[in-house]
Amino acid sequence: MWGDMMAYMGNYGWGHMLFGGLMMVLFWGAVIALAVLLVRGMTRGRGEAMSQQRPTALDLLQERYARGEIDREEYEQRRRDLLL
Repeated sequence: MWGDMMAYMGNYGWGHMLFGGLMMVLFWGAVIALAVLLVRGMTRGRGEAMSQQRPTALDLLQERYARGEIDREEYEQRRRDLLL
């Protein structure tokens, strides 16, 4: 009886069971890794956006001076006013 069953299965019984178990572990590992990468990618953008600060008044003043919107005297006067 045992011999007939093994002949019917073609002697592939244990090999398929090991291969199937390995594939299941690899599949679930890939699903979990994909979920982790997805969550990290979604939360990374929020953290960087929150960490960026608005420019200070002195930064804006320096930008205006660099663009030539105000002259040196006005820049120095406003800078003194901001630093007081």
